[in-house]
Amino acid sequence: QVQLVESGGGLVQDGGSLRLSCAASGRAVNSYAMGWFRQAPGKERDFVAAISSGGGSRYYADSVKGRFTISRDNAQNTVNLRMNSLTPEDTAVYYCAASRAYNNIRSWNDYAYWGQGTQVTVSS
Repeated sequence: QVQLVESGGGLVQDGGSLRLSCAASGRAVNSYAMGWFRQAPGKERDFVAAISSGGGSRYYADSVKGRFTISRDNAQNTVNLRMNSLTPEDTAVYYCAASRAYNNIRSWNDYAYWGQGTQVTVSS
C-alpha cells in the first residue's frame, strides 16, 4: 500500500511558475515509477510527466515538454513537478500517482495509487 499527498498548487498568473510536490509513504515506495496527471473540468485525466523508480528515465506530454520538469528524491520519498511558463490551458487538478506495471507509463491504467489532487489555476 502506498499513500500519496500532493502540495504546492495555487493561483498563478499567465507566464508564472509553480512547483508541485508529492510526498509518498508505504512499503517499497521507491520501487514505483511516479507520474503526474491532470484533469480540467469536463475533460479526461491526461498524462503530464513520469519518472522511473531510479530517476534515470523521464517522460513528458508534448504539451508540457520544455516547460515542466519532473524529479524525485528517493531519500526523502518525494516527487516534484517544476512548472514554468504556465498558461491558462494548464489550469487543472494535478494528481500524483504510483505505478509498478511498466506497461504504458503514459496511461492512467498503469497506476495503482493516486493522491487526492491539488488545484492549479493560471489566470490570464
